[in-house]
Amino acid sequence: MCGIAGFCNPYDDFEKDSVKWSNILNQMNRAQKRRGPDDEGIYLSQGCGLAQVRLEIIDLLTGHQPMTRKHASGECAIIFNGEIYNMQVLKDELKKEGEEFDTTSDTEVILVGYMRYGAEYVKRLNGIFAIAIWDSRKEHLLLFRDRLGIKPLFYTMLDQTIVFSSEIKGLFQYPGFSPRLDQEGLCEIFALGPAKSYGKGVFKDVLEVLPGEFLCFGRHGCTHSIYWKLESHPHEDTFDQTVEKTAWLVEDSVKKQMLSDIPISTFLSGGVDSSLVTAICAKELKKQGKVLNTFSFDFKDNHKYFQSNSFQPSQDRPWVEKMVDYSNTNHRFLECNNMELIDYLFKAVDARDLPCMADVESSLLYFCSQVVDYNKVTLTGECADEIFGGYPWFHRKEDFESDNFPWSKSMEPRKILLSDDVIHELPLEDYAHAAYEKTIHETPVLAEEPQEEKRRREISYLNLRWFMVTLLDRMDRTSMYSGLEARVPLADHRIVEYLWNVPWKMKCPDGIVKGLLRHAGQGLLPEEVLWRKKSPYPKTYDPAYEQLLGNHLKEVLADPQAPIRQFLDSKKVHAFINSPSDYGKPFYGQLMAGPQMLAFYLQVNYWLEKYKIQLV
Repeated sequence: MCGIAGFCNPYDDFEKDSVKWSNILNQMNRAQKRRGPDDEGIYLSQGCGLAQVRLEIIDLLTGHQPMTRKHASGECAIIFNGEIYNMQVLKDELKKEGEEFDTTSDTEVILVGYMRYGAEYVKRLNGIFAIAIWDSRKEHLLLFRDRLGIKPLFYTMLDQTIVFSSEIKGLFQYPGFSPRLDQEGLCEIFALGPAKSYGKGVFKDVLEVLPGEFLCFGRHGCTHSIYWKLESHPHEDTFDQTVEKTAWLVEDSVKKQMLSDIPISTFLSGGVDSSLVTAICAKELKKQGKVLNTFSFDFKDNHKYFQSNSFQPSQDRPWVEKMVDYSNTNHRFLECNNMELIDYLFKAVDARDLPCMADVESSLLYFCSQVVDYNKVTLTGECADEIFGGYPWFHRKEDFESDNFPWSKSMEPRKILLSDDVIHELPLEDYAHAAYEKTIHETPVLAEEPQEEKRRREISYLNLRWFMVTLLDRMDRTSMYSGLEARVPLADHRIVEYLWNVPWKMKCPDGIVKGLLRHAGQGLLPEEVLWRKKSPYPKTYDPAYEQLLGNHLKEVLADPQAPIRQFLDSKKVHAFINSPSDYGKPFYGQLMAGPQMLAFYLQVNYWLEKYKIQLV
């Protein structure tokens, strides 16, 4: 894993002032150094500059980047963030075609494949990636992003120059580009946050390469090409065949993503998703005489305050213990206290460059910082709920009949603390609805499907394009900020493609949430774990935490210079803090309720202040 950045202008000769442009590349590297603490490098040519920081996972000795390869007609250079899980198969194919290799890295496989087959070679890659390739033969830069957007890649256009970076902070190292926020950006924060529109970076003029897209930038300008998208067609497999195919895909993906030259670990919550990933990894390592490291997360003294509700019916620890005994893993229970949780709220903004999922994100950032002391690679059960239909909004009648994002159905909770002027000036409802409608219109549906199945596709597509991406961004930034590589085997694009066309009666047989995944896991897990009712990522229920947040926000609002003051109504905030908060009715997703709203606005204030954002 890595952080990549750079710039390209085929009309400019950056080598004429190599000291200046090399310094800028080094600054871009420094801004993202936490993504790659082990190594770094830069490349500068007449029309392009590339920068990369590296977390060493594959080919520890010869995997240095940027990597170059010469051809009779010119040179190509590559920087790459991610992992290519089928790299050995691809490498063997290229060798049969006469290609030779100097390293054992997947980076070289991508570069050789591109130079032989062109940009379409990206379709052969199974992995997570953000890639930049400068081709001096054609004087153009190519930017690629993986199919599901697991690895980030942002960019901006400045006159005839494109500037790009794994994280937004890298863009601001380029001369003349600074953080600005317009009305659209404010709507992203207050109407959609902690989500954001795909293709946008919230800051003015910050864009992102879309999942499944590549950009080609050169003298011809900038072209966008979609190399992968979901397609709808009738599902022809029987239920038994579907279970068998799903089981094979899940196991194959987990095994492929165990690829590493250093020891791996897993996150283990005791739910079916992480338990399946853990069981497969533990079984494979056992064949090698090795024991898998596993980690679970909770909050100090949470058992004292836990409140069972429809979103979180039970605590995780007893189920984790069952899985540890079953798979014989080397397990560590990690806990976070209130002060760590609040402290990491602001580090989470540093990691994401945006206000994010409040303590849902800060806690994961804290836990990742602890895990990296033991392992630098981990596999998680992330994304199963979006792909297999695990969330409540896949099942509730009211979500089928509503015309908005099912995880954020009403704008009223979002407006409860905003000033009347902000509510009147920002078109929050219209902005959110337009974003929702755009995705609905893009949903690939089958004309002959009944309305109920069509709506399920829409909800599924909304999840894949929005909710899942928010969680993937959370996983990428919290892990990479800690120098930890987190992989998501259940988000293998082959699984997504196959499950997209599986009808609901097979995904949820007999009304069992994620029933298909559970049937596919038969024989891999203890029965009680396999059929356990879903419970999401944990959050703290300690009332002292909410009190700390309230006091902190009061202090912020008492500061005349606090930037958040221009958006919040102080009287509304004080009234909200002094009344009991509702933990059972989140304003975003399943976990972000009253306390998380306070935390989110603390993050917004910190973000505006730290980045010195100019409102335009």
